[in-house]
Amino acid sequence: MNAPIFNSVPTIDPELLRSFVAIAETGSFTAAAERVFRTPSAVSMQIKRLEEVLGVSVFNRDARNVSLTPDGEVLISYARRLLALNRETMSRFVSPSVSGVVKLGAPSDYGEVVLPRVLKRFAQTHPDVMVEALIDESVHLRKRFAAGQLDIALVSCSAEGPRINGETMMTDEIVWAGARGGQAYLRDPLPVSLWDEGCTWRQRAISALEQAGRGYHIAFMTANVSGQRAAIQADIAVAPMGRHFVGEEVQILGPETGLPQMGTYDLELQVADKSSAPVAAFADHMRSVFQHVRETGSFSCC
Repeated sequence: MNAPIFNSVPTIDPELLRSFVAIAETGSFTAAAERVFRTPSAVSMQIKRLEEVLGVSVFNRDARNVSLTPDGEVLISYARRLLALNRETMSRFVSPSVSGVVKLGAPSDYGEVVLPRVLKRFAQTHPDVMVEALIDESVHLRKRFAAGQLDIALVSCSAEGPRINGETMMTDEIVWAGARGGQAYLRDPLPVSLWDEGCTWRQRAISALEQAGRGYHIAFMTANVSGQRAAIQADIAVAPMGRHFVGEEVQILGPETGLPQMGTYDLELQVADKSSAPVAAFADHMRSVFQHVRETGSFSCC
């Protein structure tokens, strides 16, 4: 009896499908790149590879819009089902072996921007791991981490500040943030909104103002990023912030405003020694997010 003949049918890399679905759902290569933690050029190359494998075009592209072709409309249903099946398979055979608790600490500004991305991805890949998140100031988080109360801590450090052998995730510029079209930066003394004593941004702001001989007074004080933004938007004060964390609702006040430069700070990831599998996995997810930031220069949420 003759052996059966199997046609050689190419397979599709799930990563190509993941990027394809992200573009279809966001309508943008840039937004999709942020969702899948790749650069726009890398996503574009993935779609080119996907179209080469399938032998059809899956997107109509013009200067402003991206839309599915008829073949793309057929593929989207298959792609979602294949990705769902892949997640189900991994959950059945891999995720159950990774369970436990991750105790995480982060300041509120980073927590607002970084954690939603990390938690979403981590929950999809490790549904049996519980994450306990503590939002606090970096100075307090460092103490809790040193005392063994946290598995992972994301903290800000100035060049002259204390270090505990963490991994530098990024170096960011400290800038002045003010209301769009606001006048607070023109007042004398300068009204500033600051965080508590241990804040790196506060220390740099006060030092820069005093060295420049610029009079100031503390018009608003908070340890919560929402309160900080409220004070800025109300135009009752300006505030020091990391450039990547300013957001779209306020504006950066550049050198033309006469405000002194404040230099940079480092954002560090502290991970406990001899980490458990859940802790190590969560730390890897965190590193992936910051790798995306270093590649794209963006912390935009997906």
